[in-house]
Amino acid sequence: MVFLVTVLVAALASIRTSAEVIPPADFNVQGMAGKWYLIGFASNGQWFIQHRGSMKMGTAMLRPTADGDLDISYASLKSDGTCWRMNNLAKKTDMPGRFTYTSWGNENDMRVVDVKYDQYALTHTVKTDGDHPTVVNKLYGRGVDLSPDLMEKFRQFSLETGLRAENIAFFPPNGECTAA
Repeated sequence: MVFLVTVLVAALASIRTSAEVIPPADFNVQGMAGKWYLIGFASNGQWFIQHRGSMKMGTAMLRPTADGDLDISYASLKSDGTCWRMNNLAKKTDMPGRFTYTSWGNENDMRVVDVKYDQYALTHTVKTDGDHPTVVNKLYGRGVDLSPDLMEKFRQFSLETGLRAENIAFFPPNGECTAA
């Protein structure tokens, strides 16, 4: 019983914290345009926990649309030389820096937490799959290297959003996929 109460409190704290994540007041979707490297990833998702050891750095191309949405194309080179790709159209909301999209049948609420458009971006996403919300935090860089201070900032933010330290990963550099 104590275990169940502990799990419920942790889940509620994570959801509560997620609802309080507010994008920067001066968010500019056009500033997000271009190529980003996915450097840090943190999640309580079972799929991530099972595969985090084999994951490597990938890239994301972000393209703002005329309507203010964000077209996101991910690519990661797999060990066999093929590319894993995924595309999402994140629809803007009434809150600048907050987007929603559906992926793998799950509704996603994504918020840009912090951004310096020429250097890094930190995002926080809550995926809802029935009664089991999954938190996904991502740290992007314009280059493959970010300062230890930014990596620590990402680690601290992930802990504050209810993720466990062992579920925070920084990906090793990887070759890139050719344009599709």
